[in-house]
Amino acid sequence: MTSSPRLIEDYLPIEAISKEASREKSVRKGHISTLHLWWARRPLVACRAAVYGALVPATQFQPENGPENKRQSLGRANAAKFVERLCKYPGDPKVIKEAEEHILIAHAERLSEERGEKVTLGDILEGRAPRPKVLDMFAGGGAIPLEALRLGCEAYALDLNPVAHIIELCTLVYPQKYGKPDPNAKGMTGPNGTWGGLAEEVRYWGEWVLKRVKAEIGDLYPPIPDPNAPKTRVEFGADQVELAEKGFESKQGSLSDPPPFTGGQGGVGFLTPVAYLWTRTVTCKNPACGATVPLVRQTWLCKKEKRYAALKMIAPKGEKRVRFEVVEAGTEKGLGFDPAGFSKAGNATCPFCGTVADSGHVKVEGCAGRMGQQMMAIACTRPKAKGKIYLSADDYPQFIPDDAAIQKRIEELCMRTGLTVPNEEIVTDAKNANFTYLYGLKRFSDLFSPRQLLCLLSFAASIRKATEEFKRLGIIGSHDLAVVTLLSGILDRLADFNSSLCIFNYTGGRGVVHTFGRQALPMTWDFAETDPFNPDGASWVSGIADVPLAFSDADMVLSGEVRRGSATNVPWAEGTFDAILTDPPYYDNVPYADIADYFYVWLKRTVGDLYPEHFGTDGTPKKAEAVADATRHGGDRNAAKRAYESMMSQSFLEAYRTLKSGGQMVVVYAHKTTLGWSTLVDALRGSNFTVTEAWPLDTEKVGRLRDQDSSALASSIFLVARKREGARTGSYEREVRPQLEEIVRERVETLWEMGISGADLVIAAVGAGLKAYTQFARVEKANGDEMPAEGFLAEVEGVVLNFLLKKIFKGSHTNVETMDGAARFYVLWRYAYGNADLDAGEAIVMSFGQPVELDGPRGLSTGTHALLEKKKGTYHMRDFTERGADEHLGLPDGSTPSPLMDILHRVLWLVENQPRDLKSFLDQAQPNVEHLRLVAQALAGPALKGNVESTDALITTTSAEQSALGKLLANWRGLVETGLFSGAVDKPGQSELL
Repeated sequence: MTSSPRLIEDYLPIEAISKEASREKSVRKGHISTLHLWWARRPLVACRAAVYGALVPATQFQPENGPENKRQSLGRANAAKFVERLCKYPGDPKVIKEAEEHILIAHAERLSEERGEKVTLGDILEGRAPRPKVLDMFAGGGAIPLEALRLGCEAYALDLNPVAHIIELCTLVYPQKYGKPDPNAKGMTGPNGTWGGLAEEVRYWGEWVLKRVKAEIGDLYPPIPDPNAPKTRVEFGADQVELAEKGFESKQGSLSDPPPFTGGQGGVGFLTPVAYLWTRTVTCKNPACGATVPLVRQTWLCKKEKRYAALKMIAPKGEKRVRFEVVEAGTEKGLGFDPAGFSKAGNATCPFCGTVADSGHVKVEGCAGRMGQQMMAIACTRPKAKGKIYLSADDYPQFIPDDAAIQKRIEELCMRTGLTVPNEEIVTDAKNANFTYLYGLKRFSDLFSPRQLLCLLSFAASIRKATEEFKRLGIIGSHDLAVVTLLSGILDRLADFNSSLCIFNYTGGRGVVHTFGRQALPMTWDFAETDPFNPDGASWVSGIADVPLAFSDADMVLSGEVRRGSATNVPWAEGTFDAILTDPPYYDNVPYADIADYFYVWLKRTVGDLYPEHFGTDGTPKKAEAVADATRHGGDRNAAKRAYESMMSQSFLEAYRTLKSGGQMVVVYAHKTTLGWSTLVDALRGSNFTVTEAWPLDTEKVGRLRDQDSSALASSIFLVARKREGARTGSYEREVRPQLEEIVRERVETLWEMGISGADLVIAAVGAGLKAYTQFARVEKANGDEMPAEGFLAEVEGVVLNFLLKKIFKGSHTNVETMDGAARFYVLWRYAYGNADLDAGEAIVMSFGQPVELDGPRGLSTGTHALLEKKKGTYHMRDFTERGADEHLGLPDGSTPSPLMDILHRVLWLVENQPRDLKSFLDQAQPNVEHLRLVAQALAGPALKGNVESTDALITTTSAEQSALGKLLANWRGLVETGLFSGAVDKPGQSELL
């Protein structure tokens, strides 16, 4: 029983799980992820499937009687039905309870075998025997251990990063321990001053903080007189809101003489700001001009059907500063200008003299502290009305904040409270992920306007004041710590939506796109400043409404054990865990420590004194982080790579030490190239693990912001591994290669039928092929040399690609091996990576098994109309729009036949541009028409997409090429076959087409 296969090693309904995981990613209200941002979170349902699959036997759903092959197929069908019901978000409590019983019964059987005495489900439920222990050693946002808790396991979370540690406490400990009302604990929301439950207490204290901050800085976010409100007469000296409610017009309304603050909400006749829109500025590079140049990238305000609004830039004659005017129209064309036609990549044209303020000039100005800001507009809401109203800031200058006055208030606040402005330095990595640094924004305080800084510092001060109030009221123990920690998380949430790196969301929503739209601190040229008091925006008000809702995801009896530490030194004893499931960092993909500093500096100012062991330094730990960042090794990339690989190897050795014999190790991996796997594979094999299975699960949001030129995976690969027994050496030719081909053949067929396609299919099939390799401690080639992981991965991908070609061209009478090598290569590239560019290493791997060279005299990147374009360390695959205009393309060169892709690209160009010349070209090119049609059909038709009903989001070839292929194939007989090669001798294989 101990070593029997688990369900995750036999079967998972990955298509259904992936579909639900994608849907879950779109859920906002009530999801645990809304507690606090953490990057690269995995969907809960995918984690639930992995935990369940790792702890129940493969035979869980198999009938006891009947033929073996039928028992297995029936078992898989039954498993699919149950796992599909289990992996719904948020989940049916009855199904989750049933899954918990499956896990605990299987665990009882394993315990019985280990102990040599009978252990029952009742023993576990009544505490006489332990529940299964599950560890995530790179726990991050805590999704994996949370699902382990949900399924009745003891969950253990470990992470080095203090920000992750705080998130894990708020996810795995505080909601479970303090979520329910407690008549024996002091609180503010239960009967007779008792604890009303964590959600209610957080709401109460969130409102308490809000009232204090409103009283201090509410005057900086005043309501704005509605220009369209009806007015009967003018009256002076009275209250704005009172007058507006009577239908009067008031001449009050400047920041120097503000009306009484009404909580951010204007009354009838007033608008409430949602966001203030700004552009960065520099002085014109032309000394004879000296105008202020706005760096705004685009000025869209609204882009919806029948409503288009944007800011028009006006450069008044004789002035040195532009104005912005709100323009609305029923169509985009009706605006009369292009709202997206402003700065590009930091290069802006002076609207007064036409001189370009290039990015170099902008960097110099920024680093010299001479980059400025100009308010462009205010986006508002009207009481009880849908949609937003947009006002030009130039029409309402009284609502532009006085930075000098605000700066004095910041200084006074810091003197009074002991808080400090977050002047800690921004740390960036070798890729310059935090590239604000290049433009002079080198400290975290630089990322906020003065009003944003005062806002966040005011909330921080009131959160600290709340801790004093807890003591005064006698709310002590850990209940108060839980509330204050969650309030600090709401402040982090506000900081995420209230920096000068936020952009305006002109398609709707709460108006502001958060700072971390990417896993980096990117530079922005125009930004949106949120109103922290407007519940319709990304505000403190919406935070205290949304965050407590997320506790429903953590409504469970068990709580987790959360530790902060390194995965290279796991603080638990040997053989502790029944399963280890983890999502490790991938080389330098995400600079977690560097970007987590953004939240660390605010947590340090709110709860740093309450967690002194975690917040004693300026930033998060860097030296012990498992990341391949050359900046931490004097710029030496090789040293960074070696350090990362060493840490990963040590982490997996710790996993081996703490995992029980027969236990499962599941590693979530999302690197987009197989070459990037070599370190992971070496670390697993070197730690005596054997990969037993690999499943691709879609972990990305449907419709996520993804460039078509990106080769990012839609799926994460869940690699399943076990402890390897012994240290055998295997022969690559005699033992590994035959097994590899058998595994790959089965996996390509299975994934194809499941609708998995593209790079996801390729990498998942490669992952499955690792079983043949990792079962041995060492794999040798016939000459006695060791087969390294990188070499093996390249071999596996070659095998996978060849099997794929047979699937893509299935049904043809042509032997795939006889087809043009460059055409096969082109089809595979488009299948796996669409229009993405590939780094050189991966492009070379793509060529394995195909009779092509990338470079050299006969290389695909050689010549004036090369199929590949080489760009430094990457290759770009060119489509017909980039090659087809060459009138010599596709014509025979002497006795050498033209490459099939040259002919097809020229044909497509002629179809789109000069269809009358097509017959003459074909007469000269004389292609193998069967092969030509097969390649065209493969690139345009369903063959590239696998067994998928909906293929709208799938990238195959470029959109222009897809369109041209559609025209060609729809008119194939008329364009190609009729009168083809008239008077010419038919080539073999053509006669049946004529």
